[in-house]
Order: sequence, then structure tokens, then C-alpha cells
Amino acid sequence: MDAPTTTSGENGTPGGGGWFTPRKVSSTPPPDGDRETPGGTGGNAFAQRPVDAPAPPPRDVQRVPVQRSAPAVEEGSPDAILIRRTMAEIAPIADKVTSYFYALLFVRHPDLRSLFPPAMDTQRDRLLKALLTAAEHLDNTAVLVDYLQNLGRGHRKYGTRAEHYPAVGECLIGALSRYATGTWSPETEAAWVRAYTTISQVMIDAAAADELRSPPWWHAEIVTHDLRTPEVAILTVRPNQPYPFLAGQYTSVETPWWPRVWRHYSFASAPRSDGLLTFHVKAVPAGWVSNALVHRARPGDVIRLGPPTGSMTVDHTTDSGLLCLGGGTGIAPIKALVEDVAERGARRPVEVFYGARTDHDLYEIDTLLRLQQSHPWLAVRAIIDQLAHLQLPDAIREYGPWSEYDAYLSGPPGMIRSGVDALRDSGIPSSRIRHDAVEELLVVGN
Repeated sequence: MDAPTTTSGENGTPGGGGWFTPRKVSSTPPPDGDRETPGGTGGNAFAQRPVDAPAPPPRDVQRVPVQRSAPAVEEGSPDAILIRRTMAEIAPIADKVTSYFYALLFVRHPDLRSLFPPAMDTQRDRLLKALLTAAEHLDNTAVLVDYLQNLGRGHRKYGTRAEHYPAVGECLIGALSRYATGTWSPETEAAWVRAYTTISQVMIDAAAADELRSPPWWHAEIVTHDLRTPEVAILTVRPNQPYPFLAGQYTSVETPWWPRVWRHYSFASAPRSDGLLTFHVKAVPAGWVSNALVHRARPGDVIRLGPPTGSMTVDHTTDSGLLCLGGGTGIAPIKALVEDVAERGARRPVEVFYGARTDHDLYEIDTLLRLQQSHPWLAVRAIIDQLAHLQLPDAIREYGPWSEYDAYLSGPPGMIRSGVDALRDSGIPSSRIRHDAVEELLVVGN
């Protein structure tokens, strides 16, 4: 499964970061042997009393009642509470749970192995991770349905069919019940079965609806291959049929050299009348797809594209300014957003901060400066780590205030995290901060 995209900096990483992270139940975990009670306090439900009773206070001192903290109360529906307890228990051993899940899946259902790449080092845990992320948002219907519909549509490119979902659910329950021994019970299993039934049905329905209007993937011929730096290439491709998308979105790419290995790349331009698509790709160490696209691909080669996804798009119903932060090849969707505003003919202010480690990494600065010359509402600032006294997040704070702007971020995960903090400090509410999910960025471009 693919990871989600979010429109809010508040929820940039599903579950708050890492593989999956449960909501906090208690600040202190219960000691070994103590199980969590329905109140969520485990063995620490009551404060320990001191061994020696305190001496009575002097007569002229007024007794002040002691304020004892109330036991922590878990929020959410009964099913969500049970599911989060399972997640909390298996979080420290997530790798074992993942490995056991796939072992069950491939032993019990060997026909499903062909849906996965030959090497599972990166792809291996994405399915279980997405399922557990969905389970975490069980009580947030709007977020959950949108996320699952995107997953269901995206899974068509893997060849996933409705009859595959029961097998996945069976092995998921098998893996959880084996490792969540402290919290597993008939009630917990029933909660997971209900959650998975909801998850799978939403995905199945979304895939069925999508099948009526679009293919599971598109073939696209590489038209141009421009090596901008030794490690960065700009590819322009021609899909074999119309490919609808919005500026700021991204898609998954599969190369002929690594079948069934998909990686995500943002569109580097707004939709064009000639139907061509552009991507910026940086080759990273041990990155199968990125190295193939940068060092091996040539014009005439044919790649496959999954459906477009992502909600880092411009709201054209408002005239608020746009504050755009792009780092490295993350400048690609930022450029697309600028072109989108320009094509609409709106004169809303757009501020672009282009971050790079060296001036050599500003491979797209000339293009952005030409756009700035043509559009007086556009301002482009290059922030170079080795030359500037301020890094990109600090520059945002210095050039503010930005409280009247909508913010867009694209780049490495560390830049996204620090950038979101800087934007909040500058007065931009989380609901107006948009970026791709941070956890997905960990595998983008590999």
C-alpha cells in the first residue's frame, strides 16, 4: 500500500511519525506483568502512598487539600481503544510483526507473491504499515475514507483484486495475535475484524469505481532526458493516453529494469496542452528506480505511471498569497504550483524559497528566475546553506510575517519537519500548511 498524503502540517505523518505511533495513553508504562485496565492506567492507576504517615501540621497552618491527578482516560470508540492498545504493544517489535505477517501471507497464499517485487527490502513493510495507519484513524471518518479511497485506487497498478483482501486480513490477524499477547482477547480480535472489514470494503469500492473511468496504469515514453547535474535528471514523458492531474500532485513510477518496484515523483509542471509530463529525479545511494531513471534511461524507453495522487494543490477559490518552500528536487512541485497560478491569470503574491546545500544544487534556479521576470507577483529567494548565515526555516522566520499566506512545502523529511515548525511560529495555522506525508518521503526517489 502507498502512504497517504495530508493537507495539514498538523497531521503530516500518520500517527505522528515512525512506523506507526499510538496515541498516548499514559505517561508511564505499566511494569512487567501489569496489564492495562479499561481506564488505560495499567498498574499506575493510583499514586503510591508513602510508607511513613506525615506528621500533623501545626495548628496555625491551614491544611491545604492535596490535588491528586485523575487517571488518564482513553479517548475514542471501544474498537479504536482496543486497536490502539494492540498498536502500542507491538510498536517496539514492529519488524518482527511485519516479517511474520509476510511469512504467513506467502506460505498460506503463495499466489500473492507475484504481486510483490523480487526483493522486499523497501517494499516489504508498506502494506502492513498502511493497514495499521488506517486503523489508527478509525474514528476520523473523513480522513480515513479519503486515505483508503486513494489506497484502493493506487493498488490497481499492483494487480490487487477484491478476492485478495480476505487473505491479507487473515494473515494480519494471525500476526497481531501472535505478538500482541498482552492485549489480545476475543474482544480485541473482533475489533480488528470489524476495522479491517471497513478498511477493505472502502478500498474495494474505490477501486471498482476507478476502474470505470481510468486504467490501472499508463505507459509513458521518455521524450527528453536532461542531466542537470551528475545526480539530477529532468525527464519529459508522453503518456499513451490522456493523463489528468493537478499541479502539486505526484505519481508512482515503475521502470522496465525493476518490475513491480514503484517509486513516487512529483509532477514538475502544471498540466500542459501537449499532454507531456515532467519529473525531476535525483539518484540516491542504492536507489533502484532513481539510479535507473538518471543513469540508464534514454529517450524512447517506456516507463509505467500509476494514478495521480496528493492534495498539495492550490485553492483557487481564495486570493491568499502562496508561501512555497522547496528543497532539492522538492522544487519540482513548487515550480508546478507557480505555473498553475500564472496560467490562471491571478495576481496573488507568491513567495518561493529555494533551499540547497550549495549553489551547484540550484539546478532549476534559472527557470524560476525567468518566471519571476515575467510575473511581478512572484518573488524567488535562494537560500544556500554553505553561503547563508540562515538555514531555510530561519529565513522563513526572518522574512515574515506570513499569517495571511497559504504554505506549501516539498523536500527532504527533515526540511519538512523544521519548515512546519517555522511556519507555525510565523503565524500560519496548521490547516493552511500543505505538504506530502513525511513518512512517504522516506522512500520517494529511491
